[in-house]
Amino acid sequence: MSPWPTSSATISTLLTLSDITTANASFDPDSSEYESPVLQLLSEARSKGYDSISLPLTTDKWKARWAEMCLLNDRESEIKAEQKAERWRSRPGFLVDEVTLTRLDETEGVTVIISDWLELDATDDWVRHDAEIALQQELAYASYLNIQSAILPAPRNRDHVASYARIVNSCLKNTPYIHLSIRLPIYNPSVLHTNPTSTSASSSPLLDARSPRFINTAPSTPRSLVSGSSSEKLSAAPESELNVTWEMWDLIRSICDYNTRLTLTLDLSPPLPTTIGVLSKWAAESVRNILLPASTFIVNGKGYPVLPKTTQSFMRECMIHYPNVILSGVTAGMHSRGGETAYKQYVRHLEKTSPAVQAAERAGTVENFAQGYQDYLQAPLQPLMDNLQSVTYQTFEQDPVKYRQYEEAMYRALVEWTGEDKVVFCVAGAGRGPLVARCLRAIERSGREAFIYAVEKNPNAYVTLQDRKKREWGDKVQLLFGDMRSIHVPERVDILVSELLGSFGDNELSPECLDGAMRFLKPKGISIPSSYTAHLAPLSSSKLFNEARATKDLKSLETPYVVMFQAVNILSGDGGGLSGKCGPQVQECWEFVHPRTDPILYGNVGLSIHPHRKDEISKDMLSWFPLFFPFKEPLYLPSNSELQVSIWRLTNERQVWYEWHAESFLSSPVAQSESQSAASVPASPSDTVFSPLIDADDPMRGRFQVFDTATPVYETVKIGQTSLHNPGGRSSWIGL
Repeated sequence: MSPWPTSSATISTLLTLSDITTANASFDPDSSEYESPVLQLLSEARSKGYDSISLPLTTDKWKARWAEMCLLNDRESEIKAEQKAERWRSRPGFLVDEVTLTRLDETEGVTVIISDWLELDATDDWVRHDAEIALQQELAYASYLNIQSAILPAPRNRDHVASYARIVNSCLKNTPYIHLSIRLPIYNPSVLHTNPTSTSASSSPLLDARSPRFINTAPSTPRSLVSGSSSEKLSAAPESELNVTWEMWDLIRSICDYNTRLTLTLDLSPPLPTTIGVLSKWAAESVRNILLPASTFIVNGKGYPVLPKTTQSFMRECMIHYPNVILSGVTAGMHSRGGETAYKQYVRHLEKTSPAVQAAERAGTVENFAQGYQDYLQAPLQPLMDNLQSVTYQTFEQDPVKYRQYEEAMYRALVEWTGEDKVVFCVAGAGRGPLVARCLRAIERSGREAFIYAVEKNPNAYVTLQDRKKREWGDKVQLLFGDMRSIHVPERVDILVSELLGSFGDNELSPECLDGAMRFLKPKGISIPSSYTAHLAPLSSSKLFNEARATKDLKSLETPYVVMFQAVNILSGDGGGLSGKCGPQVQECWEFVHPRTDPILYGNVGLSIHPHRKDEISKDMLSWFPLFFPFKEPLYLPSNSELQVSIWRLTNERQVWYEWHAESFLSSPVAQSESQSAASVPASPSDTVFSPLIDADDPMRGRFQVFDTATPVYETVKIGQTSLHNPGGRSSWIGL
């Protein structure tokens, strides 16, 4: 896991070689209180309120020496330069005037920027070879100075990005402690160039935009508003073009085996697109730094620097990950008012107004309750097989929303009850008694006469129940010790109440337990909950994938985990697709009913962690986080692809387990001849519901449909699949 800050985003200033050169020229060791010009620069930056510093590791003299050795210009100098190069290749090292840092105390809290002119994906094999040696040399020196983080030059050439990735992977193995961050724009800025052959000076190391295979970032000037032409070009650009840089990142991290020390530095120099799919991809990635040049800011009505609205929204979303925001060019006077301080204040304003950050700081919210548990994998409870600890009960009892909803459901059931005057309750799985207490409150509110049986199998929790009966409940409650599936209750009850639901509804064996307890109920009795439904959606998250595979054990990747999601991206859309058969973004998996048919606790009272419904039904409920089913290998899903997911809940006499599998498809239009008035073709897999489809019929059934020539015909091609996960419950199961 990346060592991100835990309390707030950090703000860094980017010192340039010009800043360092000026400081060196004016530095007087006899009169200065600092021992070096760099220490003076660091102190000045911290006095301005910056949390850390970013600066280039090397000087122009290193670039000149490397170019002299490795870039041959004429035949006369070739032999001498090659001799120098061979000596350097055998023992690479710096001269003192080729680096900006020489002391250990100069590197505290510093992120270094590796020479941005190194072409790790150059088309020339020798340039690429020598760039790799130079990169290894720079990282070795940074490691020598105990520098913890380095930003690598951006990949330039899509055709050779695999070579870039191989070099980065080698560096990760050779420098085992330093964190490497790949500098990338969110999309390929060449889509903004009207004339693709034109070039401009660039503040970034990216190449010119003469080919869509190359990426270019050109500096912009202060703007009073977002350029209309840029917005139009971004909107018109195919999503595949805008996704080029993400695909490059995906290839780099996969070749680097998803190393947790490899992170992203997002360069926000170009204007951001409004395409949600393009931006949301980055939300699930390990973004360590955000490079924010002064040129990205526009001028508001009062002359102060602000960000365009799309960039504002993106920054607010990123703040929940507490990134390091690197400000550059803020001393150049690009905006008429506010000065250098205005940029820092604006970034802090974005952080304070971030909805995610506000929710995390507000007491009583699930985000506040889950601090420290975001994207943290937890094994689901085994309440039947294990006797829970008191501290576990205490954690769940802190959820006021769940128990308030339970009390309301019981109250409404009592008010609407038309049976005998005395209502008999059974609380099955009473734990330490929170449901019993809420049941008594509901009885008091309703004014009905009622009695409660409380059943509990945990002998330790049963002691707590006895104490509460003695101190609080008296003769209103009778305690019964034993397993609800086999225990005898003195009489049949009117209302059966339980809280056996898990993150996936049934993953704590509520169906098996309540099936055994249904014999307690009278023929017209009520079960609370009356039903529950599991839902499924595909997502991506580099952090969760790395956490699941951290042990390098098959079992860890075939185990469902309870997770409070944060750095995730839900991949599915809301219906449609090229086939027109895709379902909603979050799809129903299965439902269990006891014995009424409402998918609720009772009446219109319910509980939900469904991402689209939770705030309406049970906002800020703390008891359940979603269940995460990992894949052993990532499944690549390009835009407009379709996903078919199959999941099974299986059981034997001793245990219950899940098995899951997925296939991906891509639909493309099929050209038809004009002579075809109609064609009878086999139904393709796209005729079934994808993205995701639960327990689908076999998509290859040989069914036929007739397509009119006016109707587009799509050919569906399978592009990937996973293996079957957890067959036979070999890695994970819930004990009966």
